[in-house]
Amino acid sequence: MKTLLLLGLLALTAPAFAQTKSSTRPVAKSGETVWVCLDPIKKDKRAQYERFLHEIFWPGVAKLSATDQKVFQQTRILHPTKPEADGTYSYFFIMDPVVKGGEYDIETLLAKMYGAAKAKEYIKLYETAHARKQVTYTVTQSKN
Repeated sequence: MKTLLLLGLLALTAPAFAQTKSSTRPVAKSGETVWVCLDPIKKDKRAQYERFLHEIFWPGVAKLSATDQKVFQQTRILHPTKPEADGTYSYFFIMDPVVKGGEYDIETLLAKMYGAAKAKEYIKLYETAHARKQVTYTVTQSKN
């Protein structure tokens, strides 16, 4: 599943959807679902991946419905500070909380943003940057 991580992830270029202080961002309440996604990115594809995230994917949010925009507003992206032992770079997306019924499929979101033809072009940038498949963890917010 190509989840958004996305949509995890970063100092964003679209000001309306820029990451904000955690005090102004909704966070999961006890018992709510949170997704943590890890994208292992090839060393030589980091610039491509970050371009995809910050110049293509995240700015396209403005073209989406309010429900789809909420998915992005409740997603954080964390950039790696150093490579993993195997030389890849791990980018994390935290969907906190997961939007029930929200669209998280990157290819579907790209098609909504840019149309089917451009979406196929852009999804290649995303997919070819990966060293391996994205790993997704589904967790529940604890009481404390």
